[in-house]
Amino acid sequence: MRRINLPTRLTLFRIGVVPVIVVLLMSPTPFFSFLAALVFGAGAITDYLDGHLARTTGSVTAIGKLLDPIADKVLILSALIPMVALGRVPAWLATIMIAREFAVTGVRLMAASENKIIAADRLGKFKTGFEIAAMELLLLQWDLGIIHFQTAGMICLLIALVFSLASATNYFTKYFEER
Repeated sequence: MRRINLPTRLTLFRIGVVPVIVVLLMSPTPFFSFLAALVFGAGAITDYLDGHLARTTGSVTAIGKLLDPIADKVLILSALIPMVALGRVPAWLATIMIAREFAVTGVRLMAASENKIIAADRLGKFKTGFEIAAMELLLLQWDLGIIHFQTAGMICLLIALVFSLASATNYFTKYFEER
C-alpha cells in the first residue's frame, strides 16, 4: 500500500477543516467566529505549504494535482456560503463567484479530456489570496475604530471578484485558442 506524502496530507487537512468551519459558523458568536477564522487560517496556510513542499521535494503526485484545486474551492466556499446566510456577503456576489468556480472547473475538465492542461495563472492566485483575506476579515468582523473588518473584507472580496472574472476569461481564452 502506498503512503500518503506530506503535501497530500496537508491538502486532505484543508478538506478536513471544512466541516469544523461550518459547525463553528452555525453559532456565529464572536468567540465561535474567531475560532472559525483560526481554523480557516490554518487551512489557508496549507494552500501555500502543500504546493511549495510538493515542488521543492519533488513529491508532486497525480492525486495532489487533483485534490489541491478541489480543496481550495471547498475551503473558500465553506466560509463564503455561511457568510451569505449570516448577512455578511450579498448573495449576488457569492453566486457569481461560485458560478465562476464551476465554469473554470468545467473548462479545465474539458481541456483535460483532450489531454490538455490549463495551468493556474497569476490572476487566479491573486483571486485566491484576496478571497482568503476577505474570508478572514469577514469571519472576524471586528471593529477597531479606524478599521472595520466587515468593510475591509468586502473590499477584498470585490477585488477578488475582479481577479476572479479576469482569470476566468484567461482560462476560457486559453482553452479556445488551443482548439
